[in-house]
Amino acid sequence: MTDAANPSGLSDEEAQEFHQYFTQGYLLWAVGAFVAHSLVWIWRPWF
Repeated sequence: MTDAANPSGLSDEEAQEFHQYFTQGYLLWAVGAFVAHSLVWIWRPWF
């Protein structure tokens, strides 16, 4: 039962590694979006 393949075809270790990189990438994207919106807000506030 421990050798059953996951639906993704990844092992548990590979899935955890992918999750780590995906989470880091999303965090980097969110920080970049925050910085971009902050710079636009400083340049031309929309409220």
